[in-house]
This record gives sequence, structure tokens and C-alpha cells, in this order.
Amino acid sequence: MAFENLSNRLSQTLKNIAGKGTLTNENMNDMLKEVRFALIEADVHPQVVNDFIEQIQQEATGQKVISALNPSEMVVKIVNEELINILGQEQVGLNYQEGQLTTMMMVGLQGSGKTTSSAKIARYITEKQDKKVLLVAADMQRLAAVEQLQILGQQVNVEVFSLDSGKPVEVATKALKYAKENEFDVMLVDTAGRLHVDNELMDELVSLEKLLNPNEILLTVDAMVGQDIVNVASSFKEQINLTGLMVTKYDGDARGGGILSVRHVTDVPVKFVGTGEKMDEIELFYPDRVASRILGMGDILTLIEQAQEKMDIEASEKSAERMMSGTFTFDDMLIQLEQVNKLGPLSGILKMLPGGANMMKNMNVSDDQSKAQMKKTKAMIQSMTLEERDNPNMIRASRRSRIAKGSGTSTTDVNRLLKQYEKMKDQMRLLSRMMK
Repeated sequence: MAFENLSNRLSQTLKNIAGKGTLTNENMNDMLKEVRFALIEADVHPQVVNDFIEQIQQEATGQKVISALNPSEMVVKIVNEELINILGQEQVGLNYQEGQLTTMMMVGLQGSGKTTSSAKIARYITEKQDKKVLLVAADMQRLAAVEQLQILGQQVNVEVFSLDSGKPVEVATKALKYAKENEFDVMLVDTAGRLHVDNELMDELVSLEKLLNPNEILLTVDAMVGQDIVNVASSFKEQINLTGLMVTKYDGDARGGGILSVRHVTDVPVKFVGTGEKMDEIELFYPDRVASRILGMGDILTLIEQAQEKMDIEASEKSAERMMSGTFTFDDMLIQLEQVNKLGPLSGILKMLPGGANMMKNMNVSDDQSKAQMKKTKAMIQSMTLEERDNPNMIRASRRSRIAKGSGTSTTDVNRLLKQYEKMKDQMRLLSRMMK
């Protein structure tokens, strides 16, 4: 996640405060100094750092904190509230023109992931909002940009309007006519990017804005560029009516300061974040959930939403019922492994659980290692016969050798899996009896 370094630093700082019996001006100042360092290190805009510290100081030195039963918890609450204030209070959705064609523009610098983001957002609107979307390839500047959007459009099952040649305004004019005639709900225009903000780019975008009078102009920015997000957003906002941001590479090892700063400095909300390269790896931006993640308090709501979207709930429930009754088989174990696998890397899942980041560190297991282990387990189960999966007690020495050979593992691995299975079965039986 983009805020990992900031999260670690803030969590440690707040943990130090938690060790104090009472909150004094001295340890409060020490804590604020650490928070300031953490924010500067995360590349947060200086103006935002000053406002943030000043606000915490005002809130935390008030009588309500000093006299609070647990001052350290109160400080965490105040820091959390201020993070939410900076990030934008609440999730800001897309602006739709009900009953008429909604027009949107995607803008941004070259290499920020603008074209891919256009396809991701088009997929989101189609699948989540149940609207008919037309993607428009108006980036006539970059070689193969039109072709790239056509390929992505096929992947997300969204129609793409394009011309072999012509200026962006000409493409948008014809696309607008086509969208109205064919009763599309939303028209999303992918515009040309540049290596840096220049007059030619801005003139082109201003012309498109005049023509389309868009309900949304979304700027794609790269989380990895840090504070530059603020500079880029400010430059675009000066020229066009920017309504929101799509932050890409949010899953990368970025310091996150730019994302923390951009709403506060430009008053442009982050609407979406890209969490990976796949077309479904896009999330709405919830300031309260992000603040919770930064403070190491997890994000259970997003985890539940992802589980509902990606997992086969019915299959999981059936195998879970069998597990609880103590009658589950290796087939049920395989179903559960595959369901968990759909949620993505283990580190991503753990980060959404309170204290999960520390759990990952203590386990000392990388995503690659957990992925390899899961792959090995699946291979062993799939090398068993249906009879063996249903009745593991029949797996004796010769069968163990055959399973090891078939899965490219060792008999030690197979023995370990069988022990793990028996242990799970016993735990489930015990849990089932306790619940009854």
C-alpha cells in the first residue's frame, strides 16, 4: 500500500504514547515531533504538515484529552479524525447526468496509466452502476494509443469509438453524435497525454471541455511520484475544471505523501485508486478507511466487499458447513484455498486486518513464499484420487510416495499436509462441539 512507511512510523509513535500513564505537554510535544518527521519522510506537502500538526495540537492540548480516562486512545482518535479531514471527510462518487448522456474526460501526463484507467473506470461504471458506456479514443498523439484502448475495451466488454485520423475535437464531436443516437448512458473520452504540462496539451483539453461540457474531468496521477501529484493536479486545475483524481500504482512502495496532500492543497478529491494491473483492480477511495489503514487499524469493510465480489460464497459456505461438522474432505480444503487465493496476496489481506501488518512481519513469510506453499498444497491435493480426497485415512506409504511423485514434492511434504489436515479436522470438531 502507498502509505506503508508512514503507517509503520505513525503506529510506532502512537504506541510510544500508549505506554505513558498520563499525557503531558512534554510527551505530547515529543509525539508531535515524531508525527512531523513521519509526514515529512512520507513526502507530505509542507503546508499540509503544518496544518495537520497545528490542528492536532489544538485538539490534543484541550481539557477533554488531559482529563480523558485513556489519553493515548484519545490521541489516536484525534490523529485519525485529522487524517480523515485531510483526505476529504467522505467518499466522493462520480457525477452522473440522470436521464441524459453523462460525458467524462480522462486527462493526465504520459505514463501515468491514463488509458488503462479509462478502461478500468468504464468497466466499473458498466458492472457496478449498470450503465451503458462508450469509450472514446481521442488520444491521436501517442502511437498505438487508439489500438491500446480498443484492446482494453474488448477486455472489459465496452464499445470503443475511434477514427483512423483527425483531431481530438473532431473525434469527440462524432463520438457525441454516435453516443446520443445509440442511447449510451456515459461517454468516457481518453485524451492525449504529454511528458509534461504544456500549452498545446492544455489548449486541446480546453477545446474538448468547451465542446463536451463534461460532468467529470478525472486526472490520472501516479502514486509513486510523491509530492509532484500536487504540482500536476494544480497545473491541470488552473486550466480546466478538474473534478477528481484517479491514483495509479497505489499498491506500489510509494511514500503516500502526495495522496495525503492533494485534497488539502487543491481541493480535488481522490475518487479511485488503482491497486494492480488487472482490469478489476480498482477501488473507490474512502478517506475514513484509508486513515484507518494508515494507523494500522485495518480495513475490514473493504476486505468484506472484496470477498463478496471475488469469492464463490455458496461454495465457501457449503465447505465451511462441512468443516464445522467435522466431516470436511480434502476437496473442501481445496475449495477454501482457491477462495482465499482469489482475494490476492496474503500481505494484502493481512494489511486489512487490525494489526495485520505486524502479523505479516512476525510470520516472516513473503507473498512469493506463501504463494509457492499454496501452489504446492494444491498440487498435492490434485494428485490424490477422488477416493483418497474423500477418505484420507486410506493414504498409506505407497500412496504417499505416488502423491509426492505426481505433485513434484516429497513424502515429507505429503506427511506434513496430512498432519495439517488432521489438526484442522480436530480443531473444527472441537469448535463445533463448543458452539453446540
